[in-house]
Amino acid sequence: MAVIASWRSQILGISVHKTWSTGQLSQELIALWRTGGQAEPFSRRFAQFDLHDAYDVVAEVARLRRELGERTVGRKIGFTNRSIWGQLGIAAPIWNFIYDTTVSEAVAHPSINLDGMPEPRIEPEMVLHLASAPVPGMSTADLLECVDWVAPAFEIVFSIFPNWKFTAADAAAAYGVHGALILGERFHLTGSQPQGDDQLHSFTVELESQAGDLRQGRATDVLGGPLQALKFLTEEIGHRPECEPLHPGELITTGTLTEAMPVRSRDVWTARFGGIPVSPVKLSIE
Repeated sequence: MAVIASWRSQILGISVHKTWSTGQLSQELIALWRTGGQAEPFSRRFAQFDLHDAYDVVAEVARLRRELGERTVGRKIGFTNRSIWGQLGIAAPIWNFIYDTTVSEAVAHPSINLDGMPEPRIEPEMVLHLASAPVPGMSTADLLECVDWVAPAFEIVFSIFPNWKFTAADAAAAYGVHGALILGERFHLTGSQPQGDDQLHSFTVELESQAGDLRQGRATDVLGGPLQALKFLTEEIGHRPECEPLHPGELITTGTLTEAMPVRSRDVWTARFGGIPVSPVKLSIE
């Protein structure tokens, strides 16, 4: 879609005429992907740029990336941890697609190269795998029935907007700030739904670096729990016709469980989980 929008904005008392299109912003994002380049936030250039516009861009970028040979394999939900909203000036979660080129499974000694990702940060998360597609109106018990396995993970996020200064709409459009997702060991829920519900609501996490950086979090920090985060995503997609519905087989990463921590070359990070039978996840930064 290439819907043209134009308006007049008042910036420091000066009237400025702005014109932009979904296609224009999408091409800019394709050109910036993994180059290390940064840009002025869309919301500063186009005062009325909002989440409706952002999700038009999300859809167009996905179309372009598919044309380039990538496959969408799920969604990332961002800013589900309300404790970080104040730091970022955000007041609501957002989502974007994740791709076969950005998702990998943790191996014996997993590592990642951050070239092309400006201002990278690391986030410990819990990923849900959809056996069936959830629909709006489902309870968390219904949503749990849609999930056949979960996995701890690290998400690497980055910002094409300097100093992580942006609106929710900017972040949603700009890949959902998603750079990479490294999946840990799967925990299958089949036949253990009541227990799985309790564990997904009550687990804890400890994020630690070899340098001694330490952060702690709990399941309830992400909108009350990963299933509540999935409920947000299902409802958000359901009331926005421009958004592609969820499909069976998708991975849903439900948001950072701690403060997102800046990462540097030669860092080694470990996430340890309690209250749910998943193994620690370890990641080295090249």
